[in-house]
Amino acid sequence: MFESMKGYAALPLRVVIGGSFMAHGITKFTGGIENTAGFFESLGIPAAGLMAPVVATVETLGGLAILTGAFVPIASILLTVVMLVAMFTFHISNGFFFMNQPPGIEVNLLFIAGLLSLMFMGAGPMSLDESRSKQPAEV
Repeated sequence: MFESMKGYAALPLRVVIGGSFMAHGITKFTGGIENTAGFFESLGIPAAGLMAPVVATVETLGGLAILTGAFVPIASILLTVVMLVAMFTFHISNGFFFMNQPPGIEVNLLFIAGLLSLMFMGAGPMSLDESRSKQPAEV
């Protein structure tokens, strides 16, 4: 029944995952990148002052890339790395459930699963990746 709609499976993933990462990245910038750097430093992340704007940029631009379906495999890999670092430096000691305070690894795993799914299945027909692949080659 839904066979003709299979190609659109990536769209809700892209909207939710891309929008969420953009929001997190923008918040790191608007909340003060120095606050993010201080938090990273408290976690023992090396070069926290450099990593804070890098992570904020990867989240913002990577989220935009996922949302629009542009360069999805690259954005998925970069954002998966961000999630793994967040999971192993902060969330893992808090257990599984997100509702724990501070939150556990549940949401990290959901994001990673969604990102890997997008990386393997592609961005789908309503994406910049798809429209770019259908353009005729220039002569």
